[in-house]
Order: sequence, then C-alpha cells, then structure tokens
Amino acid sequence: MMTRYKMTMAYDGHLFHGFQIQPNQRTVQGAIEEALKKINKGQRIIVHGSGRTDAGVHAKGQVIHFDYLGNPIPANKMLLALNSLMPTDTVFYESEIVDKNFHVQYSTKGKWYRYVVNQHHFVDPFNRFYTGHYPYSVDIKLMQQAALDLLGEHDFTSFAASGGQIKDKVRKIYYINIIEKPKEKKIIFDFIGNGFLYNMVRILVATLLEIGSKKRPVDDIPRVIAAKDRQEVRATAPASGLYLKHVFYEEIPKKYRLDLKNN
Repeated sequence: MMTRYKMTMAYDGHLFHGFQIQPNQRTVQGAIEEALKKINKGQRIIVHGSGRTDAGVHAKGQVIHFDYLGNPIPANKMLLALNSLMPTDTVFYESEIVDKNFHVQYSTKGKWYRYVVNQHHFVDPFNRFYTGHYPYSVDIKLMQQAALDLLGEHDFTSFAASGGQIKDKVRKIYYINIIEKPKEKKIIFDFIGNGFLYNMVRILVATLLEIGSKKRPVDDIPRVIAAKDRQEVRATAPASGLYLKHVFYEEIPKKYRLDLKNN
C-alpha cells in the first residue's frame, strides 16, 4: 500500500546548501530523506519540494510530498516522527495524507516570496544571515509606483539569472507590496505570482532598490521587460533576505490579485 503525505515546513537556510539534494552537501531534501530512511528501516524515500530554494534562502511555508510504502502512519504521527529526527534549524508544522494525483510542484496555483532588507548603516551581526543589506536612502513611493509595472503577465527574461534551465520565461505576478518599517530600519517586499524564475525575486528587489535610490528612473520597468536582456539589470539582492512564505494550492485570494486591473 502506498500513502502520499503532504507536509508543510519551515527552515533556516543559512547552513543549508539549498533545498535540492547534492553530493557531499548539507541540503534540506537530504536532511528529510535521512530522517525518512530511519522511519522506513533504511530504505530511501524520495522527497519532492514545491520549489528549490538556493543556498542561504529560508522558508516559512515550504511544502513537500513523498510516498510511503507499507502500513500507513497517521498524518499527525508522521509529523511527530519527522520532527523528532530532523535538525533543529527545520520544523514541520502541518501534515496530511493526500490523493496520489496530488503533486507538490505541479499542483501549485502560486507562490508567495518575502524579501527583508536591513537599512542600518552597518551590517547587523545578529541579522546578517536573515536580511539583505542596503544602507542607502530610498523613496518607498517610487518603488511602489514602479512595482505596478511588474503586475500582470510578462516575459521576465531580463529578471532571470543565466543559470536557469527553463526556456519559457513568461510569468504572472498578481501582487507586490512594499512597506517600510522606520523604527526597525527595514523594508519588506512581498511578491505573489504563478511562478518565479531562477533568482527572479532577488533581481526584482535589486532593481526596485535602484529605483528607490534614484539610480534608475521610476518608469524604467517597461523598457527593461521589453528588452528581454539580463544585462539590463545586473544586480541581484543577497540570498540571506529571501523567504518562501507560502505556497498556494487553491486559487489566489482576490485580496492578493492586484493584477486584475491589468486583465
């Protein structure tokens, strides 16, 4: 008998070499599979993730699935078993048994990424692995205005790192929110879309920060999108500030569909 488990987890990406399993590297997938091997009497169970976060990238809502052969374990018992075997920089907080047709990657409706920027003049030693650092003065309103040009469906070739394997660069961004927290000296960027290309969110953040600091004109986004050329936006924000916040398996709620006015 095969039982498919869908589980939601969080992890501190600082000491992981990304999600995807790699030889001789500490990865999130590798850590999960090691724990499952102990539960499964030494037999490997392949883990599938909703997305492959890079080295240093964190997750608050990563979703995985795997197939367990043999007598099914109740979902809550699987949650307890995995958490007892996983390293302390990871935690599972939801577990359910799903239909065998569910696929953690192909069943997604959208993803929510958050990027946190620290604006202190000097790098904060206690937050350096959990935020990006940008000590320059920025105009939040300029960034918010420019972000409107990113909403809707576009070919985001200009915002994709060269290492990506996907040829189709068309994606739809439903929602962007940029807020400033002056007391904490932080800027928080939220992006919700039907999918994101390799390093796309980090490149978007770097571009918007350039606009906010007036190194790039506020109306430059349409030109950059039309160019379909990565050389138009060379900067990439550090991995340390990026979080996979949530994966949607139902339709995106209307409150997160700012792109509707563009349709």
